[in-house]
Amino acid sequence: MKNRVVITGLGVCAPNGTGISSFSKAMDEGASGIHFFEELKNLNFSCQVAGKPNIKEINLNNYFSKVQLKDLNSSGLVYGVISGLDAWKDAGLERQGQENQPDWESGIIFGTGILGVDKFRESIYKLDEGNVRRLGSTSVVQTMASGISAYLGGILGTGNQVTTNSSACTTGTEAILMGYERIKSGSAKRMLVGSCSDSGPYVWGGFDAMRILPRKFNDNPKAASRPMSASASGFVPGSGAGALVLESLESAVDRGAAIYAELLGGAVNSGGQRAGGSMTAPNNKAVQRCIQEAVKNSNIDVKAIDTINGHLTATTKDATEIQNWSKALGLSGSDFPLINSFKGHFGHCLAAAGSIESVGCVLQLKEQKVYGNLNCEDLHPEIERLIYAYNIPQKTIKKPVNIVAKASFGFGDVNSCIIFSTYSK
Repeated sequence: MKNRVVITGLGVCAPNGTGISSFSKAMDEGASGIHFFEELKNLNFSCQVAGKPNIKEINLNNYFSKVQLKDLNSSGLVYGVISGLDAWKDAGLERQGQENQPDWESGIIFGTGILGVDKFRESIYKLDEGNVRRLGSTSVVQTMASGISAYLGGILGTGNQVTTNSSACTTGTEAILMGYERIKSGSAKRMLVGSCSDSGPYVWGGFDAMRILPRKFNDNPKAASRPMSASASGFVPGSGAGALVLESLESAVDRGAAIYAELLGGAVNSGGQRAGGSMTAPNNKAVQRCIQEAVKNSNIDVKAIDTINGHLTATTKDATEIQNWSKALGLSGSDFPLINSFKGHFGHCLAAAGSIESVGCVLQLKEQKVYGNLNCEDLHPEIERLIYAYNIPQKTIKKPVNIVAKASFGFGDVNSCIIFSTYSK
């Protein structure tokens, strides 16, 4: 049991479902969380559809104190706290009482890209009007990147490492691997890991200006996100948060915790923005090396991989990503594993993408099924030349699933890949 790392808790706040039960049902049924937003139309966005968690029915008093809720205006922080506390509770863990010492064996690595942008906007207006004294006492903690891990650490009373990472679209998967390494090294028994991303035009506007978002689906939002499709025309922006409780197997067994899956290993690297890599495009060799190193570090054979959850954002790079997977694994045609992208369900959730999608990967292992791909009925011809269409399921299928490979590739030419497995004694 020594130094094996398992997953004992899950939490999610996604555009197509908040809470594991709701999210799992939406993924199983292929329910979309992408909607038209009048606000984006009024602001002259070309892409007026997005994925945003619906938390109107969530009682935030179950997650925040009255003091914390006062002037709270940081959507990513709210999503992160909801998913993080839900994962902690799901793992059967308790919060440390105020009179107690911190839980020295538990820590948090919870990433974000940009946090509290709406709070920034609110504060800027007050400052420009000369009302600095009206900023309130929480403007700093709502806008500092590490505000999410600080909030969670204070609520739970964790005494091990509490920090925030930020690596664009790879943030969530990187956070999971950072937590894994801390447990693997014996530095912690439990780590709450995940990532979050703010909602709204001030986050999504830059991507709209880059003209990499779809423009022709404002009247048909559910069809807008089309990973691996010949008619894909850009990624749909999304937001939310995902969280996992990682735990040493020894600790999990000692306290009789339910185990979702095992984390076998993974890898992170960078293409250095060389050899075709840039701020926005990957160095293909680096992507392939990252996948190969993840497989090697997890001590598995490539043919043991049952399914892949790719980054696959519904851009022109989807075919290139499939080619990289094929070269890295040395598999093609009918030998290639089943592959899916969850971005058809809720868009590209930016810094939260890797963690939300990892929650989905773990649920596939728990439920022994592979979720279908939405809006991929017109498979890209370059992809179909590489792998069989059968390997890209259109609907959820029941199937024995033992090993799932999950990857994320982000702005700045950074990569990460994780290998999840069913747990066996």
